[in-house]
Amino acid sequence: MDTISSSASLSTPRFRCFDPTNSYHSTTTVNHRPYFLTFSANSTTASTRDCSSKDAMKNSTKYEPKIITGDDGYVLEDVPHLTDHISDLPTYPNPLQDNPSYSVVKQYFVNADDTVAQKIVVQKDSLRGTHFRRAGPRQKVYFESDEVHACIVTCGGLCPGLNTVIRELVCGLYHMYGVNRVLGIEGGYRGFYARNTVSLSPKVVNDIHKRGGTILGTSRGGYDTSKIVDSIQDRGINQVYIIGGDGTQRGASVIFEEIRRRGLKVAVVGIPKTIDNDIPVIDKSFGFDTAVEEAQRAINAAHVEAESFENGIGVVKLMGRYSGFIAMYATLASRDVDCCLIPESPFYLEGPGGLFEFIRKRLKEHGHMVIVIAEGAGQELLCESMRAMDQQDASGNKLLQDVGLWISQKIKDDFANREKMNITLKYIDPTYMIRAIPSNASDNVYCTLLAHSAIHGAMAGYTGFTVGPVNGRHAYIPFHRVTERQNKVVITDRMWARLLSSTNQPSFVNPKQVIKDKDIVDEEPRSQLLNGENHIDTLTTQERV
Repeated sequence: MDTISSSASLSTPRFRCFDPTNSYHSTTTVNHRPYFLTFSANSTTASTRDCSSKDAMKNSTKYEPKIITGDDGYVLEDVPHLTDHISDLPTYPNPLQDNPSYSVVKQYFVNADDTVAQKIVVQKDSLRGTHFRRAGPRQKVYFESDEVHACIVTCGGLCPGLNTVIRELVCGLYHMYGVNRVLGIEGGYRGFYARNTVSLSPKVVNDIHKRGGTILGTSRGGYDTSKIVDSIQDRGINQVYIIGGDGTQRGASVIFEEIRRRGLKVAVVGIPKTIDNDIPVIDKSFGFDTAVEEAQRAINAAHVEAESFENGIGVVKLMGRYSGFIAMYATLASRDVDCCLIPESPFYLEGPGGLFEFIRKRLKEHGHMVIVIAEGAGQELLCESMRAMDQQDASGNKLLQDVGLWISQKIKDDFANREKMNITLKYIDPTYMIRAIPSNASDNVYCTLLAHSAIHGAMAGYTGFTVGPVNGRHAYIPFHRVTERQNKVVITDRMWARLLSSTNQPSFVNPKQVIKDKDIVDEEPRSQLLNGENHIDTLTTQERV
């Protein structure tokens, strides 16, 4: 996760009136969620350059999300459009209508009223609930091909599929819309004002999807709103594609707001990237399938090592700072794992029902065992002894101690002090091997769809959004919806129950505490409707299964 400058912050003021006639020519009722981006004087007045349009919202410092309501509880959480702050923009026929590759498609253009439902499991009396604008090409576009000057930037940690997204953005712009000018911003956000760029063409990116990492380079931190937007304005860039995690998307949201304040005709599009799959609303993030698949190699190796020695124990640490999706899905896919530990499910080491007792039991039954642990699991136990809870990296992420090494040593110490049996423990940490590999076939296809959906949205004049699949259909999602919280494993859900039945491990938690936690989750509002009194729960990926 990447940080943004202290000049930008999130606030939750009271509901305010919103005039729908500013953005819509319809009779629908408009309301909005209580999430706003606010700027300090430093961020909004750092540049003295003139805005390019007299229609710019010169005094606007808050972005009010656009909510359209309809019959039967229908709610559309819409995304901003260039026409919201620049009037009388001309439109042009979509070049795809003359593209021979799409001539066989019966209905290629998306209907203007198409939306995607966030919740698809409903009862007969349920409200229609929250929807997002469907992604895809429109009949009219707001950019001419020769006018477009796009840029692409990658931020944060590495993830399988980054190069594929870059490739498909460049090739999609060129082959679908005839765009020839695409810049790659090197080194993350700081590359904007350090003036590190590289020209990208289909020839340059032709085979980069076969390589891991990102050809543009990346970094954490280095965010400065005014410098970034100044650079965008100086270079004449009018489409910005930002690939990164939740911190990067927060930064993209602030960039969009500053561009909007200056009245620039610039589309800002986010493509969510996190190997941990901890971005909410969307079904999954790219690189996740590849990470789960590659994690199998480490688990298989740990199983071979453990099985080959008397009382052998294999410990594998996988990614998952705050969310244990990779560990959970890798465990379910492997079927060789005896115990899976994730950040969402607290555990304890000693005493009845503790981890040490379970390890002794499993060794007596099978003679070996495999433990998979997410990097964020057990940090509260580890930090009690190492006193390192407040340290952060350049992105503002909490610096985690190596829980794999720590728990391996704790297991060794426990058997050395209490048990007469000897154990052989092997610890495997494949984290950086997994992050650095190219994406697999499934993720390659997914990255292509993400890139094309992003391009279609930008060409259609949408801005200030991130793209991703919602219940299998790609949609345009407001930035604040993917940054307001993190997607986490729900340990009261059936998917976690499937894992427990697969490993036969104890839950390590008091059943009364589980019921209490579930009641708290059920009481939390996930998506406010109409007057804020009705709520719709957001389904996680595993809840849909």
